[in-house]
Amino acid sequence: MENFRYLMDFDTTKIKTEYHDVIIIGSGIAGVYTALEISSGYDVAIITKEKLNISSSVLAQGGIAVSLDKKDSPELHFKDTIYAGAGLCDEKSVWVLVNEAAKNIKKLVKFGVNFDKKESSKELSFSREAAHSMNRIIHAGDTTGKEVCDKLISVVHTRDNIKIFERTSVVDLLTEDNVCKGLLAYDEDLDELKIYKTNIVICAAGGYGRLFANTTNPEVATGDGICMAYRAGAELMDLEFVQFHPTVLFHPQNKTFLISEAVRGEGGVLKNINGEKFMDKYHELKDLAPRDVVSRAIFAEMKETGSDHVLLDVTFKGKTYLKNRFPNIYKTCLEYGLDISKDFIPVCPAEHYCMGGIRTDIFGRTNIKGLYACGETACNGIHGANRLASNSLLEGLVFGQKISDEVDDLLGNCSDKEKDFVIKYETNRIPLEIDIEKERKSIEYFMSEKVGIIRDREGLLIAKHEIDECGNKINNMQNKTARDCELQNMAVLSGLIVDSALEREESRGAHYRSDFPLTDDVNWKRSIIKSIKKY
Repeated sequence: MENFRYLMDFDTTKIKTEYHDVIIIGSGIAGVYTALEISSGYDVAIITKEKLNISSSVLAQGGIAVSLDKKDSPELHFKDTIYAGAGLCDEKSVWVLVNEAAKNIKKLVKFGVNFDKKESSKELSFSREAAHSMNRIIHAGDTTGKEVCDKLISVVHTRDNIKIFERTSVVDLLTEDNVCKGLLAYDEDLDELKIYKTNIVICAAGGYGRLFANTTNPEVATGDGICMAYRAGAELMDLEFVQFHPTVLFHPQNKTFLISEAVRGEGGVLKNINGEKFMDKYHELKDLAPRDVVSRAIFAEMKETGSDHVLLDVTFKGKTYLKNRFPNIYKTCLEYGLDISKDFIPVCPAEHYCMGGIRTDIFGRTNIKGLYACGETACNGIHGANRLASNSLLEGLVFGQKISDEVDDLLGNCSDKEKDFVIKYETNRIPLEIDIEKERKSIEYFMSEKVGIIRDREGLLIAKHEIDECGNKINNMQNKTARDCELQNMAVLSGLIVDSALEREESRGAHYRSDFPLTDDVNWKRSIIKSIKKY
């Protein structure tokens, strides 16, 4: 199968072009916060695939981990993160995360984010989630991500130096001699290609949850940012580590709605369909064990009882408490005939978060000059093999701020901002009659069935064969729409995930191989790096 450098044929001299000092791909917390942290003297563009308020960040329920409580400390937060990461965290990155958390949370408060307070003292209210040793999760009800993103986006709209391009899909990064000089994008509303030239591209395009059939991620999460970086020559890391959230609503009309881990943090108990508690059989932390452990435990109970879900019991908390603490979960469940103050919540695991992504250092730098990455798109080793709950929004804040410092330094010392370049790219790709939706569903099916919570060589090889078949079928297809490009990205990235999962012959964190059930520190206490051959 031929490796094409770009997904579409184009000639930069024949396409509408504009320049911005900095271009940010993605409008989740990492993207918008980074934009706000960059000095107002620079022209910043945010390019987002859909509307500004559609992202995984907006859907985040639980909260943000930060050691602000008097009994807590960055050292304890560090220890919990390392423990959850199953031996693969980059300690330097984790130290940055936990030590710079507080100052970024204080900035959020200044931006107007309204976190829950204790009624008695008006101090921040802290809750606990799985694998945390302390109550350190700050929250805004059970819609923390929405509260944070809404406030940040409202501030973005007041900044004259930030321009927003919605419903614009970035197709590829434009590079010369391993330097990122801009990007090629497709404007959905105008139905045309555009060239954006820049000195700095910050990829904050989110994860790749939509490679799986059952996920909590929005439709936009197809791994486009990671794939465009890969085609440009960026290194990818830890792709095999995909986190499945243990408790997603299992209902005929909704199998994507997240039941926050905070519900278990407040005392919620998992039971099988026979009404029996089971987590004490699997881990000493019981219902607050790390996510990978809880997901596999639920999977085992479902198999043992012949059920397609388990139950989450929080009825002992009472209606008033639940309506105040989890208003969105209470309201949503009620819409499906479930009163969580009386009824157990049917739940099962679903794909939720990707630990892997574009390899970066603590300043968001990639191996391509001028290309930075942060948020779920990036991988600097914070999460290791399994992300600690409520570290994801925090990651976008801390490392978005680190990148903004880099941007200010680089542009401050850049005398020649707008460098001209010409790229003409032609291939022999041809129009093909491909059922895009059918091929997408095929990828999603095999990724869920064979590359999910429990894997083995046989299943992974089946997935590899099917995904390769899809890749070969569409490889020479002339891509005309953003949907065409998404399918190309899904096929490539799924293949890389499967290859990484096959290569790692051990079980660690979110990667569990039933044919290699033990963790092998001697051979596998390291990351797997994937990069494309130079063109």
